[in-house]
Amino acid sequence: MASQRITAAQVLADLGAFDAIIDARSESEFAEDHLPGAVNWPTLNDEERHAVGTEYKQLSAFEARKRGAALAALNIARHVQTQLQDCDRSWRPLVYCWRGGQRSGALSLVLSEIGFQVRVLEGGYRAFRREVLTSLQTLPDGLDFRVLCAPTGSAKSRLLHALAAQGAQVLDLEALACHRGSVLGPLPGQPQPTQKAFETAVWDCLRNFDPSRPVYAESESRTIGRLRVPEPLLVKMRASSCVRLHMSLPERVKFLLEDYAHFVADTELFCSHLQALRELRGTETVQRWQAMARAQADLPRPPATTSPLGQVVQELLEQHYDPVYLRSMQRNYAQFDQALPLSLADASTASLQHGAAGLLA
Repeated sequence: MASQRITAAQVLADLGAFDAIIDARSESEFAEDHLPGAVNWPTLNDEERHAVGTEYKQLSAFEARKRGAALAALNIARHVQTQLQDCDRSWRPLVYCWRGGQRSGALSLVLSEIGFQVRVLEGGYRAFRREVLTSLQTLPDGLDFRVLCAPTGSAKSRLLHALAAQGAQVLDLEALACHRGSVLGPLPGQPQPTQKAFETAVWDCLRNFDPSRPVYAESESRTIGRLRVPEPLLVKMRASSCVRLHMSLPERVKFLLEDYAHFVADTELFCSHLQALRELRGTETVQRWQAMARAQADLPRPPATTSPLGQVVQELLEQHYDPVYLRSMQRNYAQFDQALPLSLADASTASLQHGAAGLLA
């Protein structure tokens, strides 16, 4: 049974049509980005691919192909032995590599000879990537966004979670980017994805939304950490209806002390991030904040809003985050001044559920 080649447009139209999506590229190529739901079965791993490529360029193309074929055969045999024991004749995988060439061809040949109904992505990952970038140019325009606007510490992300729990469509860009979108935004132990993987994740969310229903998202700048928000999406969000959240300053300080507990536990990590504000806020101010934060280390925990660390957080909000955020909203979000107001008493589950219900009503 021969494998069948299909285009990227056909694949994207119905990714759920396959029982498995198999990426035959090396582990580093897979880590950079891959089709949603794909599993990695390297025909050649990183080390083998490098060795064969070096031999191809420096010694002999013929000898390199022999070596590559032997390594690929061993790897494919291992995949068959370890991955296919529970797959019956009706199993329908999609296989791809970088360009839809030798690596996916070798794997698909073996699978089809076994008797499986194999599809090979014509043009490979490269064709998929082109389709994603093209779709990202047009998908945002077909959606109705409601943008949550509020200064730092207003629990915007948690309100998105409450909205999702009540059945709303939600685009959580910070979750996709593994970053909270500020100087203090990196999440401990969670590196950001690559730009390509971020764009694929955004595309995957957008394509699954129902255009007849609103999509709730949080106001963002052009970048979230080191990742860029796709420009057509950013333009659409900045022209969309806004919801302006309000939470009192003491409650915001309290929320941030809880939500950024990793900084409470690691004072030096917090102080190192504050260094990035020296140019904007001045060395003397930043050093004073760092001294206050270090003083907190010898005090009882959790810190109160009136503690040295609580005071640092309040000053950061009043002197840095709030003015910067307000200017950004007024400059970039066209409907910010006409935003629907929503007050949250605090960041408790009950308050967020009540706020989400009010928006959806």
